[in-house]
Amino acid sequence: MNISDAPIPLFQSPEFARTSQALGTHVRTHRWTSSMDTHAVWQVQSRRFGPFGWVDLVSRGPVVRKPQLRLDWLQNWRDWHGGRPLVFNPVDTCARALRGAGFWPLMTPASLAILPLHPTQIMRSEMHPKWRNRLRRAEGEDIKVTRYPLKEKHWLLSAEKAQMKARKYRGISPQFSVAFSELNPDLAQVFEAKCKGEIVAAIIVLRHGKMATWQIGHSTKRGRQVNAMNLLLWRAMEWLQSRGHTHLDLGIINEEDTPGLARFKLGTGACRERQSGTWLHCRSLAPIARRLPLWMAGVEGGVQCGVQGDTNDDPQEPGQNHPGTGTKKPPPIQARADSIGFSRG
Repeated sequence: MNISDAPIPLFQSPEFARTSQALGTHVRTHRWTSSMDTHAVWQVQSRRFGPFGWVDLVSRGPVVRKPQLRLDWLQNWRDWHGGRPLVFNPVDTCARALRGAGFWPLMTPASLAILPLHPTQIMRSEMHPKWRNRLRRAEGEDIKVTRYPLKEKHWLLSAEKAQMKARKYRGISPQFSVAFSELNPDLAQVFEAKCKGEIVAAIIVLRHGKMATWQIGHSTKRGRQVNAMNLLLWRAMEWLQSRGHTHLDLGIINEEDTPGLARFKLGTGACRERQSGTWLHCRSLAPIARRLPLWMAGVEGGVQCGVQGDTNDDPQEPGQNHPGTGTKKPPPIQARADSIGFSRG
């Protein structure tokens, strides 16, 4: 596979790098190449942590030409990182390989909802029946959906700030979406729903290569009554697929704290993709890390990816939490390191 054809997660996209740099985060891109091909590409966020000096973060990378190259990358990444400590949030990499490379486990794996974008008929057939029925009811309501590029001071941004404060969950600041829109024209899109002239729901979708990310969503009480969020997400799915996007990242599945939101995401037909946890490589810790028992990583020898989610319960309040990165006080199994202070957005 050519790397340019791969779906690239937000944190590994040039659009993310451009935005983060403008907001004050140090971001650099590395390429592992040979005379014939590019084997891997990864973006690194860096920040100075007091006496520890510069610390690197690689989130959901590297993007590789073929999966087996991830193991080769584990043995060679230090050639590009200048001896800095590395916080690593990998994809499809087993705990045994990470431990063998000297990585120390920090957080156990989270699961993401990744929605493949197929032609319309296929996407509707892959929805959970209850999700599809709610969509049909929404289509029968007097709801008008509009799409337009995100602009500064949009009401959804202030609603998200208030929601984050009230529910005490962390995520990328709404200001990041504004900067993303300004620096990447037309790649931050708002889908807004009005019912009989009243705004009842809206979402922000960030586009990056063949992937897109559902970044922010908010629904009023009336919006939930008429299933406006189902209709908004469906219209976004249709539009993104028509523009050549192949996957929509719906964010973390947190079934303990936000079971309704988890069911809503999986009800779309999204796949449950279990990540590989968060790990730290530090020269002084590496010899000890190589001797750690696997159970300390919370992973029993491997990674499960692409497992279709089960959504037997009713989705509730789809807009109640940040659908992108970060959740409200996640339990250990849901923890991630995407926003541990590296991105100031």
